[in-house]
Amino acid sequence: MARFVDAVLEFPAVLFSFMLVVVIAYWVLVLLGGLGLELPDDFLTGLGLRGVPGTVALSLLVVVAWFVGLVGVVLFEGAPARSAVLVVALLAGWLCARLVARVSRALFPAVAPPSRTDFVGRMCVIRTGRVGLDFGQAEVTADDGSSALVQVRQAGEEDLRAGSPALIFDYDPEGEFFWVMPYDMPHGLH
Repeated sequence: MARFVDAVLEFPAVLFSFMLVVVIAYWVLVLLGGLGLELPDDFLTGLGLRGVPGTVALSLLVVVAWFVGLVGVVLFEGAPARSAVLVVALLAGWLCARLVARVSRALFPAVAPPSRTDFVGRMCVIRTGRVGLDFGQAEVTADDGSSALVQVRQAGEEDLRAGSPALIFDYDPEGEFFWVMPYDMPHGLH
């Protein structure tokens, strides 16, 4: 045990030992619900670590670098060799974190967050007694099968009433409503 403590406190492992204590303290606080810090995306992209949360990537880098540094302390003596161990430890930590980020991007591709414009081009069913320039609501179904009640408007004189099928053809972000028009579904597609 004494040799382990000596190795942990020797250069370059001592640098990573301190960082490892910080990483462990951070994750203990996260588990206790007291902390939730995230690194900026441009920091991760610059290091080639986009695809995993920054704190996970940095933690992995520190753990691997600490382990490689610890092994280097045990295997090598002298300042030049230990300086090389520092560089190898940092490189190994970065490579490992980058590999995990790359695998994570492949397994969990980024999904664009849902947007109201996703409803443009979809069919809806009018749920209010009428639809005009100033009033109307319709029910529309999302890709995941959930339905939403949305505000709709129509510019024409067509008669859109409760139960009428309609096509959403545009979204007005200022008014936060959808433009609709009547749509007769071809037979057999109901």
